[in-house]
Amino acid sequence: METLKIGNVTLDNPLVLAPMAGVTDLPFRLLCKEHGVGLVCMEMVSAKAIYYNNKNTEQLLEIYPQERPVSLQLFGSDADIIAEMAAKIEDRPFDILDFNMGCPVPKVVNNGEGSALMKNPKLVEEILTKLVRAVKKPVTVKIRKGFDEEHVNAVEIARIAESCGVAAVAVHGRTRQQYYSGHADWDIIRQVKEAVQIPVIGNGDLHTAEDVCRMKEQTGCDGFMIGRGAQGNPWIFEQILHKLETGEELPRPTVQEVTEMVMRHARLQVEIKGEYTGMREIRKHAAWYTAGYRNSSKLRGKINEVETIQQLEELFAGMS
Repeated sequence: METLKIGNVTLDNPLVLAPMAGVTDLPFRLLCKEHGVGLVCMEMVSAKAIYYNNKNTEQLLEIYPQERPVSLQLFGSDADIIAEMAAKIEDRPFDILDFNMGCPVPKVVNNGEGSALMKNPKLVEEILTKLVRAVKKPVTVKIRKGFDEEHVNAVEIARIAESCGVAAVAVHGRTRQQYYSGHADWDIIRQVKEAVQIPVIGNGDLHTAEDVCRMKEQTGCDGFMIGRGAQGNPWIFEQILHKLETGEELPRPTVQEVTEMVMRHARLQVEIKGEYTGMREIRKHAAWYTAGYRNSSKLRGKINEVETIQQLEELFAGMS
């Protein structure tokens, strides 16, 4: 299997779990790691929240040794605060520091953060220059095709990133305006790949092993970042690796494998976050895990009423 080198960090394979707020928390990252992903990305963390010692941020920053290598993603728009907070947390056990320029959510964009930065190449250059100087760990960036179709500038931003000393760039083939609708434009990933020497990680519409093979062929990109394709499907990473190595497709997990995974995920949630929060957060994951299986909508309704691990165990026991 091809490895992927990002700065001084070598990944066992080119598969990356995308940073997703409310999804790629510690329990889910551990499960994806077990299923072969090369790099896990944490949920995005606000540089300002670290600056103001926000209590909730501490939980977002938790890392277990067995999930490494890990990428920690910061977002913000104040170059000095971003650089200062990066230096402040550098002794934590993450391996790569990622900077978010892709988030399309209004409250982030309206603050001039996330994908709004795509509109301001000068500020991007200032942030990345200061960030790279502030830390010894490799710095990467996640960008989009552009802010909207009238301002497609992923190539320009990637070149700026490279010139600032950024170690790799991940490109989502949609504009901010598109959010997650329509199709990702993989050709922009190819254009970025041709424009820079640093590794380029392709992102957008990777839902199957076959998708990854097609993206590899169409773009020549170095790595593959899987986001929504991994929701309720940590198996996707071993499916992709198997396909890349043998050319063969692995079968879809059985209903029993899925229920075992939901239980395991729920136990991890409770162990790390306590029963109250853990059981509430497992509901959306359970909906993703069970989508497309027989009677799944009825099951999801029941899972949404479950408040303890014991009730979840009883629910699944009653099904088998």
